[in-house]
Amino acid sequence: MSISRKLIAGAAVAGLLSTVGIVPAEARPKNLARAVAQPDWLEQNIDNPKVRIIEVSTEPGIYERGHIKNSIKFVWHTDLVDTVNRDIISQANFTALAQKAGISDDTTVVLYGDKNNWFAAWGAWIFNIYGQKDVRILDGGRVKWEKDGRALTTAVPTFKAGNFNANPADKNLRANIIKDVIPAAKKTKTAALIDIRSADEFSGKIFAPAGFQELAVRAGHIPGAVNISWGQNVNADGTFKTVAELKKLYADKGITGTDQIITYCRIGERSSLTWFVLSEILGFQKVKNYDGSWTEYGNTIGAPISNPSGTIWGAA
Repeated sequence: MSISRKLIAGAAVAGLLSTVGIVPAEARPKNLARAVAQPDWLEQNIDNPKVRIIEVSTEPGIYERGHIKNSIKFVWHTDLVDTVNRDIISQANFTALAQKAGISDDTTVVLYGDKNNWFAAWGAWIFNIYGQKDVRILDGGRVKWEKDGRALTTAVPTFKAGNFNANPADKNLRANIIKDVIPAAKKTKTAALIDIRSADEFSGKIFAPAGFQELAVRAGHIPGAVNISWGQNVNADGTFKTVAELKKLYADKGITGTDQIITYCRIGERSSLTWFVLSEILGFQKVKNYDGSWTEYGNTIGAPISNPSGTIWGAA
């Protein structure tokens, strides 16, 4: 069958299914990308056994107060990282976590959370690192879902164990300070560095936003990095901008997807959102998230730094 006939046939089947109230998990959401799940689509698929919904929020008790029906709670600082060494969750532990959540190899995973989906995006990055095939983020996250008056529940679901088995971590999605970041800073490797922090963090005026505990003893940014704050990826309601808008945003800064791209922030969570936009929505093939980010780089002895503001740690 020709490609055009396959597309027509697929559209006809999808249309027929929708008329009888069945929405296939493979339905394409916004931006012609499977990466973004729309709230209407999720409501229609909320009981779909092939769809697993994961909440990754950081506000204590927010999941217990109420969450999207059939969603499972993952805790970023205990479930998705190594709790002893500074590292991501191991392959074995992620396999166990995903299976316990009822996730199989053919499951569509939809993540959402508070704080503009920052930690949901971290979760999406981890799922991609370990080889889950269909991973999406809920457009607008928890905040928009609540503002739209959509239903929440306090019932905690349980599911039969899934059969997902994590692949070895994909090194093409994760930047290493020695192999990737410092060579890019010293221009011995070609890579576009994107600092997604605020302008004041980037310039070195502040070490970190007020109230954040994880700090570096040096301010500024990695030499050669461009500053495109994470917030420019989204609209006022937290939904992602269109593909055309996102392409222009990055093209205007010289980011076209031709060269290797490395995203970073302070601890890797905000930069996960930009990684998701570039890799999963725009489809750029060479995008790595640097989860060590500024708290690793700015604390590394001998790493070159650009600090336009000249801020000095400990100075009055």
